[in-house]
Amino acid sequence: MSAKIITITSGKGGVGKTTATANLGASLADLGYRVVCIDADIGLRNLDVVMGLENRIVYDLVDVVEGHCKLRQAMIRDKHLNDLFLIPAAQTRDKTAVSPQDMVRISDELRQECDWILIDSPAGIERGFRNALAPADVVLVITNPEVSAVRDADRIIGLIEAEEKGPGKLILNRVKPEMVRRGDMLATEDILDVLAIDLIGVIPEDETILISTNRGMAASLDSKSIAGKAYRNIARRLNGEEVPFETLQGRDGFFGRISRLVRAGGVR
Repeated sequence: MSAKIITITSGKGGVGKTTATANLGASLADLGYRVVCIDADIGLRNLDVVMGLENRIVYDLVDVVEGHCKLRQAMIRDKHLNDLFLIPAAQTRDKTAVSPQDMVRISDELRQECDWILIDSPAGIERGFRNALAPADVVLVITNPEVSAVRDADRIIGLIEAEEKGPGKLILNRVKPEMVRRGDMLATEDILDVLAIDLIGVIPEDETILISTNRGMAASLDSKSIAGKAYRNIARRLNGEEVPFETLQGRDGFFGRISRLVRAGGVR
């Protein structure tokens, strides 16, 4: 067993990194893999809340780094999936408490314990981002279809490539097909032209995400959630499967255009 390490990042805060980490972790665990999610956002942890594990925290990532506990002691088992674990961030420390070298060391130790390691990166380009990026085998860049988010994502992609961790793969989140049709939201083709990286998933706007987050259970475990299904499909693509994009709006709709774009070579 030697885990693949996935870092989920963005340039702008609030685009859905933490939600994506929780849902992809649950999706991979539901496929039968042993998964560890690491919250690398020291001082502003949220992954524990999204996963519904905030009341189970005893030790955190900084405790592991400083030798106050063993790695296994900081791993919190998910309530719904036996093979999904969380290592939470410290809430009362700052990002300098962990270095990129610390993250590589911890991740290398975890590689022999699981199949997948998902790292929830803080937004921005400072120390926390570099910590999250250091051990990554694959980087997923998540953005919303709005100008400021895409601009910030473009900057992050440049930094990923400068650190020789690229090219990343793109998740386009909170897409509203009806707004795209009206020209009120950026089209996927235009975003891919700007960012010039492979598309691995499109997450439609879906109220079940908010509901599931409030309940501390991943939407990807809800068979009725369209966003949850999109996350499950991303997990399968990460696992090497060829999964077509959903055509939710008919052949000439938004997702139909994505499907044709992907078949033309948008995803490798």
